[in-house]
Amino acid sequence: MESGWPTALNRLEPLPENSTDFRLKMTKKTAVILANVGTPDAPTVPAVRKYLFEFLNDRRVIDLPWLLQKILVNLIIVPFRAPKSTKLYQKLWTPKGSPLLAISNETRDKLREKLGENFTVFVGMRYQNPSLKAVLQTIKTQEFDKIVVLPMFPQYASSTAGTIAQLVNTETAKWNVIPEMSVVSQFYDNPGFIKAFAAQISKYNQATFDHIIFSYHGLPFSQTDRVHPEIKTAVCQCETGMPAHGKFCYKATCYETTRLLAQELGLPKSAYSVAFQSRLTKNWLKPFSDEEVIRLAKEGKKRILIAAPAFIADCLETIVEIGIEYQEIFEEQGGEKVQLVESLNANDDWVDVLAEIITSKN
Repeated sequence: MESGWPTALNRLEPLPENSTDFRLKMTKKTAVILANVGTPDAPTVPAVRKYLFEFLNDRRVIDLPWLLQKILVNLIIVPFRAPKSTKLYQKLWTPKGSPLLAISNETRDKLREKLGENFTVFVGMRYQNPSLKAVLQTIKTQEFDKIVVLPMFPQYASSTAGTIAQLVNTETAKWNVIPEMSVVSQFYDNPGFIKAFAAQISKYNQATFDHIIFSYHGLPFSQTDRVHPEIKTAVCQCETGMPAHGKFCYKATCYETTRLLAQELGLPKSAYSVAFQSRLTKNWLKPFSDEEVIRLAKEGKKRILIAAPAFIADCLETIVEIGIEYQEIFEEQGGEKVQLVESLNANDDWVDVLAEIITSKN
C-alpha cells in the first residue's frame, strides 16, 4: 500500500550492476519501522497482564461485539491466563530480556549499518514497548521524506499486519504534514524470504527425520472468512493450490508458503504436512499442530522436524510451544525427538533480503 504526499523529487542514482551496497546514492531521508505485535516488559504477572489486556482488547484480535469482548477478555481470559503465561515467559526470558525484542533490536542495528545514513531504522511494537505510537511521534519530529512500515509477518492477517497498518494510518492522519508512506502488507512469496527460510531448514539432514511439519500461527475461521465471505475457509481448497481469492487469505498464503518452500527444498508431498498452532478455541484453522504431533507419533514416527515460517524471530510460540511443549507431547505418545528449525532471526542473509524489500519501496 503506497500513499501520502509526494516529497522532493529525490531519486536513486544509477548503481553498479549487481551491486548489493544499499548505502549508495540514496538521497531521500527515510524512516523504517520494523513492526511486530509485542512482548511483555518483564516475565511477571503484572507485566504479562498488562500486555494481554492491551493485546486481547484489540478488535482485530478478538472480533466479538464490544461488550462481550470486554467481559470475556477482562473478566475471564486475562485474569486466568496471565499467571499461566507468566510461567511460560519465565522459561523464555534471557539475560537480554525477551528474545523477540532482542532479535528485533539486533536486526535493526544490522539494517542501520546495511542501509546507511539516509535511512533511520526503528523497532515498534503494536502492544507494549517500544511503543509503535511513540516511534511514530519520534518520526514526526524529524521531518522524514518517507516512512516504510514493515510488519514482520510473511503472511498478511488482520490481527497482525492489519492492526499495525490501522494504527499507523490513524496516528499519521493527525499530522499536519504527512510524508510519503509505504506499508509492506506481506512477503510470503518473496524469493529471498523463501531461499533464506529454506536454508534454515537445510541445516538439518532431512534424511534423519521421519517427517516435517510446517507450523503456522492459528487464526479463528471468522477472520479468514471475512477475506472471502462468499467462500467459507473450512471448505476452501487452498491446500491444493492458490485460489483466485487467496491473495490476502491467511490460510491460502500459508499453504502457498509451504508449497514454495517444499519446491525450493525438493520435498515430495509425502514428506511434510501443514498445521496451525496456538489456538484459543476449536473454531480455528485446522489441523492443529499439537494434534498433528500426536498423529505422527501414533503412526510410529520417531523424529520430526518442525519449521514455523510465520515467525521471523524466535519467540514464545517457537521456543516454548514447539521446542518444549511439543517435545513433551511427542515423547508421551512414543516419539523421540522434535527438532525446531530456528527462525531467520538476525541472520546476515535475511538482513540482506530485508534491505532489498525496504529499498524496493523507495
